[in-house]
Amino acid sequence: MTNIPNIRVGHFTHNEYATGCTVVICDKGATCGVDIRGGAPGTRETALLAPHCLVEKVNAILLTGGSALGLAAADGVMKYCQEQDYGFGMGAKKIPIVPTAVIYDFNVGVGDYAPTAKDGYEACLSASTAKVVQGNVGAGTGALVGKVCGIDRAMRGGLGTASLSFQNGLIINVLVVVNTFGDVRSYEDNRIIAGARTTEGGFVDTIKYIINEGFPKTYCRSNTIIGIAATNARFDKMELTQIAQMAQVGVSQVITPVHTMYDGDTFFALATGEIEADVNLVGIATGELVKKAIESAIIKSTQK
Repeated sequence: MTNIPNIRVGHFTHNEYATGCTVVICDKGATCGVDIRGGAPGTRETALLAPHCLVEKVNAILLTGGSALGLAAADGVMKYCQEQDYGFGMGAKKIPIVPTAVIYDFNVGVGDYAPTAKDGYEACLSASTAKVVQGNVGAGTGALVGKVCGIDRAMRGGLGTASLSFQNGLIINVLVVVNTFGDVRSYEDNRIIAGARTTEGGFVDTIKYIINEGFPKTYCRSNTIIGIAATNARFDKMELTQIAQMAQVGVSQVITPVHTMYDGDTFFALATGEIEADVNLVGIATGELVKKAIESAIIKSTQK
């Protein structure tokens, strides 16, 4: 994510409460689109990303734990952006544009702590161009996957990244937070690599379980995969909305099932506008990177 000029990433991690937040700061602003699927999204400032809306650029994107309570962490990101004089000009005032998406992560840590404005601000202070730390950090600290048989038989999710650079200077990066109801499958051979475990230690296969046993009445309301795709290409909001939609295709190829009524799967697409590129190429490549980033989140996570 950080090999694109003028983009920095920072984490705030609270290990005791198993929650946190991750901010992507766009120091010169970035055009942004979004795609939201599933029936239970937790978001802030996403409606203004629609192609017909006024605001073109965002100053930061925040991914956070804490469900809807964690949206408060965006206030700290806005404070940081105001201090940097970032924002959408409204006369003499600049209003920072900080779209945000959340996961529900109250199943792992102690208590019901949700990231606060202070935590969002701390994430901004830690933001840098260093290689992004993956696993159970930031917004991925308390993530779980595979909940069809209950939390006790789920596995740790986490935060993962993937990147691709082309000879012409085009860069595409993806960052995801994996906190799914369904199973995670390998993008290479489609085998389940994380999900609901059997009592013998194998995997249940959530789709087969639901078809045979029905959809569970409990343990299924704490899901969602959220992510950001970033590129140094030049695209408008309509094109970036398309790229975000194609990112979700990557999600659906390795998360099974996905986009249920208990998911709030949200994907942002950022463009810093430095070079020309084909929207189809970037969208297809983004979908492939999403699959790799999801697998990386599982590999880098701490399984217990």
